[in-house]
Amino acid sequence: MIEAHKDPDFNRVLQDFHLNLPDGMPVVWIGRLKGASQMRRCYGPDFFGELMRSTANLPIHHFFCGGKEGVAAELKEVVRLKFSNHRVSGHYSPPFREMTDVEMRELGQQITASGTHIVWIGISTPKQEKFAKRLAQFVLTDCIITVGAAFDFHTGRLKQAPKWMQNAGLEWFFRLLMEPKRLYKRYFEIVPKFIWLNIKEFIDFYIYKKRHI
Repeated sequence: MIEAHKDPDFNRVLQDFHLNLPDGMPVVWIGRLKGASQMRRCYGPDFFGELMRSTANLPIHHFFCGGKEGVAAELKEVVRLKFSNHRVSGHYSPPFREMTDVEMRELGQQITASGTHIVWIGISTPKQEKFAKRLAQFVLTDCIITVGAAFDFHTGRLKQAPKWMQNAGLEWFFRLLMEPKRLYKRYFEIVPKFIWLNIKEFIDFYIYKKRHI
């Protein structure tokens, strides 16, 4: 949300998605305060695991795209052992630089030829959403889903926060402790901005109501 607020191009990318789901508890709480009383968290790693489990015996094929070299390949084996899902049609670890249109077209052709129904992208925000939008121009598939660090969590490369921290909206703090060098700058910008922008929005709405009611 904060990234979309400060980057109009990224905001437009999100607007083009069919669905944007609340991955963190703070977003759920704000949504409920704004009237979406039934809003619930859709946590990427859990969503990924549930789809792997529920489609294990269905003719639905998955393609994994993301992570460092070898992560997507390892995830295929994890999915087979953990969820008894043998329907992974392929995997790809993209380079850290931006891919050219030629490379993206070749990847799209590879995915299309594999008969994939769902493409899973596990990179980081906002890279994964921008990657998904570009890939959609070159591939024929039913669905592209971005799940952030889900690949690293399921392969055991990253440790997940305890459930109580997730439910308390403190997963960001746990991840900061696990990866301080990579995440401190990001979270020390995002968390205060998230709080301030939502407080400001509630104040503006309160003032508007006082003036017009």
